[in-house]
This record gives sequence, structure tokens and C-alpha cells, in this order.
Amino acid sequence: MSSFEKYHSTHALDDTQPLVCAIEGSQNMQGHTEYIIKVHRRPAPELSWHVTRRYSDFAILNATLQGCGIDLALPPKKVFGNLDREFVAERQQGLQSYLNALLGSLMLSSSLLVRQFLDPETYSTSLLQDMAHVSMFLRSEPKWEMQEAQPDIGWRIRKQYFLVKHLERPKVRYLLSRASLGPDHCLSPKDLDAVMRLLPSMQHPYIYPVEFSMGNEHGGLVIRTYVSDPGTLRDRICKARPRRTYLKKYLKPKVHNTLPLNEVKLAGRQILEGLKFLQEKGLPYGHLHASNVIVDNGCYRLTDVENHLLGLPCYYRPYITQLRKVSTVEAIDVYCFGHLLYEMVFGYSLNSTTCDNFPCSPQIQAILASILSSEACRTGLPSVSSLLSQPLFSDVPINYTEKAQFKLSSRLKEALQAAKEAMESRLKEEKKLVSKQKRISEATTKHLSEEETMKRKKKALSAAKTASRNSSDVSLVNGGASANDKLDTRTPSASVSPVPPPPPAPPSGLLTPSPEMKAVSECSTSPQSPDRSALLGSIEGFSKGALKRAETRDASAPKV
Repeated sequence: MSSFEKYHSTHALDDTQPLVCAIEGSQNMQGHTEYIIKVHRRPAPELSWHVTRRYSDFAILNATLQGCGIDLALPPKKVFGNLDREFVAERQQGLQSYLNALLGSLMLSSSLLVRQFLDPETYSTSLLQDMAHVSMFLRSEPKWEMQEAQPDIGWRIRKQYFLVKHLERPKVRYLLSRASLGPDHCLSPKDLDAVMRLLPSMQHPYIYPVEFSMGNEHGGLVIRTYVSDPGTLRDRICKARPRRTYLKKYLKPKVHNTLPLNEVKLAGRQILEGLKFLQEKGLPYGHLHASNVIVDNGCYRLTDVENHLLGLPCYYRPYITQLRKVSTVEAIDVYCFGHLLYEMVFGYSLNSTTCDNFPCSPQIQAILASILSSEACRTGLPSVSSLLSQPLFSDVPINYTEKAQFKLSSRLKEALQAAKEAMESRLKEEKKLVSKQKRISEATTKHLSEEETMKRKKKALSAAKTASRNSSDVSLVNGGASANDKLDTRTPSASVSPVPPPPPAPPSGLLTPSPEMKAVSECSTSPQSPDRSALLGSIEGFSKGALKRAETRDASAPKV
């Protein structure tokens, strides 16, 4: 058994897989209405289940989201008459629209609140087990001490953050992050721990340094210096405080801050240099977004380079599965850079797979179109090196103050390459399922459209007329065949003996026979039975003179 087959994580759940739900009906339970919701986890067609929710459950969820600054249109509450059939049907439509709005946002649909509401069995487990792993690490490394937890500051459901301090440097704050293994993990625990422990040795001006990291069969743990001002690039754009929860910071920010052109050029150049370095060293990334870029003293540095090692899915994976040409880690890096560039230029995230309208400067517009347009995603994306050669980024001067370095053994490089190929293979298989579902959905929509319904009705009517006409033709043909059958019944069958030849002609010199004799002669041509011969003989010997005179007695006169 290969190391890939042995350690490939086939049971880890992909939390980025989109959920689709539909309210199929309602039921009256002890004086209240429960709505039956069918939930489907795409793209696997067999992953579906039912969950029942009351209106009060929706109200509690909506109140929690409002606390995060999210205001969605929930149907109003009604005290009396809330069990009427018409009201229940109307409310069901409003709740369906509410669910569609929840799942229409990439950031909101991947949150723990929404996942627990629609899939309570999967996301009902507590985080005590993850806390146990962190506690075990702290016991094994006594120089680190936990200060406080930082719940929900990131978007990943299975990744936790804690503020810790080093006993030898008590004034420096550090951020510990711990994540479970993801669905794309296939490194052995030995190789995973070996690569993770090499991350602190990585030196590059545009990659945020790691203080400590380790990995095992359960997940990975990384410690970095905590940067609170300004924090990440998304904190810079939204002017948010880093320690607030993820939804409060980014879903409905009060300010959308666009970066000036010079800052866009500088950030783009430094981020591309960091991506190029990781690709050259054989360490796949594939996790670029604005929350994974640290702004440190005017320098833009990549973080969370360990995500690929742990097999975690990309933030933009629901979009990537819909794009046939974005199927390698290198292409994913470029596609994610397009989303990041869009966010820097316009001040908000692009909440769609592609975009064809970029109202900005021609230089930036050309680069965004080469990455995010429908044509580019259909034909292919540029490489990181080709983007660096664009005048928008190549004109930005950079000065390395430290030598970039990161060394991996040939064995670890082979293991990382196998992990990369396994991730790309799973991505391609998921793309096939998504494409198949898309074709089925389009065919179903087309089948149910009014135009197609009218076409089917006309086609059925035409088929009925044709069938009726063919039936009439068949009836006429069958009628002629019956008449012929009746005529055939009058002819003698093959079992009847043949007609005997006519008698020889009379000798010459005889008198011409009378008409009566001709008739008798003609009758003689048919087969004769003994009774018929006797009858013919009596007819031939008939003589009128031999008849007796008959006397009539008139008895009609009255008697006196």
C-alpha cells in the first residue's frame, strides 16, 4: 500500500462544499407549525437530508445575525391566525427567500451559524477536543503559556485561535492557530511533522515568518507574532479591528476603503513575488485571499502557508469547481490573486465566479479581465511570472533586505508533489460532478419553461392527429381485405373435385335443339347426383297431352 493510499483523508468533511435547500412542506405539531427543509450538499447527489425548523428557530438565527450587523428580510411574526393554511403557505415562501439569501453569500454560507442551522448533526460537536490538543501541546512545550481564546476571528470552522506568550519574551504577543486535517490531506504523520517543523526556517520578505509549528495524525499547530495594527489586508480595506469576529468585521463593514493605485501596485508586486518563491521551492499554496495577507510595516506578506500541508480546501473552492481551466495549484494562485486585486481596487469582495465589467484604470482593467473574465476562465489564465512582467507590477522597485531561503529534502519534495497531484485529482473529479449537475439543472429548467411546455403540447397534438389519420387508413385497408375474404368464400376449395369436361358435340345432321333442350344441356354440365338425374328424366318425358282435364265444383253458392 502506498503512502498516499494509507494516509489519504477520505472521511474529512469539506466545509466549503455549498449547501442547497428547499422547504418541501409543513406540518402542524402540537399547536405550532414545523417546516420540513430538504438540504443537499453539492456536488455529491447522494448527500441530502431533511431537517425541521419552526419559525422561532428562524427568528433566533436572524437575531444572532443582526448582532453581527446582518439584516435579512425575515417574514414578520403573527400572533393570531398563524395556523391558517394560506398564511402558512405565504410564510413558507418568505422563509424560502430568506434561506436563499443566506446561502447566496459565500462568506455567510460557510459560517458555523448557518451550517449548524441546516446540518445540526454534523456541526453539533463542541470544540473541547480541539482544546485538548492545544492543552497537550502546552504541556509538552512549557515555555509557551496560553493567555486567552480568540473565537471566530477566522472563517474556517475547524480552525481555532489563541493568544499565547513566550516565557522568555513576555512582552511579545503571539497568535497560536490549530487546525484539523482536511479532505485533501495525504501526507504521512512523519512527513507532515517534518515539513511543518521546517516552516520556521523559511525566510522571505513577503512571507510572514513562523515562530513554531508541528503536525501529527490529528492536525497541525502554528505560532506567529500577533499583528494588531492594521492586521490583515482585509482589515485594512474594511478598517476593522482584527480581534472582532469574522462576520462582524467583513460581511457588512461600515466602510469600504479602496487602496490608492501606488499601494495596489506595491501590494500586487510583493504578493506575486511571494507566490513565485513558493512555487519555485515546491511548496504549494493555493490559499490566497485578503485575510491571508498580513500588512506589516508597509509590507504585504503571505501567511497560512501550512494550509495545503494540512489538506484544507481553498476559500474560493465553490467558485473554482465551476471553472474547467482552473485545475492546478498554480492556476488557483492566479485566480485567487484576481479576486484579491479586485477587492483592493473596488473595496469589496467579488461575490461571483467571473466578472466582465471593471470600471477602473485601463492597466488594472486589462489584468483583471485576463484573470476574472468569462473568456479568460474559459480559455486559460496567465502565470505568476507573466503577471510580474506586466508594467503595472514590473515598474515597482523592490529591495530584498534578507536572503530568501527554504530547503526541502528530495524525499519531502516528492511527498509534497504527490499531495499536490492528489488534491488536483479530487478537484477534477468534483468539477465533473458539478458540470453534470449543471447540465441536469439546465435541462430541467428548460423542460419546465413555458416555451417548452407549449412545444410539447403542440407536438402531442400533432402526434395525436397523425395517429388518428393512420388509424383511418388502417381501417380502410382492413375493410378491403374483409370484402376480398368474403369473395373468396364463394369459390370452391382445392379439395373439391375438378369440373368434368363437357359432353361431346352432337353428330352433324341433327335438328337444332330447342331452347328447353339447351337449358337441359347446360345443366348437364354440372355434376349430377341420382336424384337430380331422375328429376331431369321426368322433365324430359313430360307431355302436356297426358294431363287429365280437371273438373271444378263451385261450393261458394249459398244453400237454401
